[in-house]
Amino acid sequence: MKLDILKRLGFYALVTIIVLQALFPFYYAILTSLEDGQALFEINYLPEALNFINYQSMLSGGVFGKQILNSVFVASVVVIISLTLAVTAAYALSRIRFRGRGLLLLTILSVSMFPQIAVLAGLFEVIRWLGLFNSLWALVFSYMIFTLPFTVWVLTTFMRNLPIEIEEAAIMDGASSLTIIRRVFLPLMWPAMVTTGLLAFIHAWNEFLFALTFLSTDGQRTVPVAIAMISGRSEFEIPWGNIMAASVIVTLPLVALVLIFQRKIVSGLTAGAVKG
Repeated sequence: MKLDILKRLGFYALVTIIVLQALFPFYYAILTSLEDGQALFEINYLPEALNFINYQSMLSGGVFGKQILNSVFVASVVVIISLTLAVTAAYALSRIRFRGRGLLLLTILSVSMFPQIAVLAGLFEVIRWLGLFNSLWALVFSYMIFTLPFTVWVLTTFMRNLPIEIEEAAIMDGASSLTIIRRVFLPLMWPAMVTTGLLAFIHAWNEFLFALTFLSTDGQRTVPVAIAMISGRSEFEIPWGNIMAASVIVTLPLVALVLIFQRKIVSGLTAGAVKG
């Protein structure tokens, strides 16, 4: 009896430590964003006052609002294109037999294993040759290199676990391949698509290196670079309050998306784990 109680207490203690480790940095960022002046350098674990001057400074002045819209545009377009191409590619790789299918799938996955810095120089030359430098489409093009292989791999694995009898019944009714994808597979693949789409959105939203390299003006930059570019009146005055407020602003949309789609995310992550 005592051993069971000790095990339960140890489990809850471990969960508490993990939760605190994950949430405390974000909680402290919120506290810092609500402070100004000398209060920024005082250690407080509870808010003493609700001061939104840092949020007003970020949203009312400069181009931070436009930079948020830039990130929304890039991340949304990347998700839409990635899922559109990945669904059709997953159908071909999971349902159509052809020579080299396994090698092609392995090659697609291996592309995403390269570190960003390894392809940066070559990708920069390609983007400059295409005339996309300092354009949001440069980020869309470059992010697809890493988001598309992942979405193709996950959706292919998911589609392989769907019963082939469903597809055969649709073929017997005279449905074409596009009709089968649109009417049969898409309704069944929503959990996996939500999961992969959200992960692709988070990657595009938080990406820094390509956004720093391929964009050169404030009006075109996305929020990770915009936060890194926040500076004070001198190199010794870092506006931590503004930086924390901007960080909270750009993190809240991701938190909201995870909370809204959490059930679909869990279903997508566990789909195909059990057969039968």
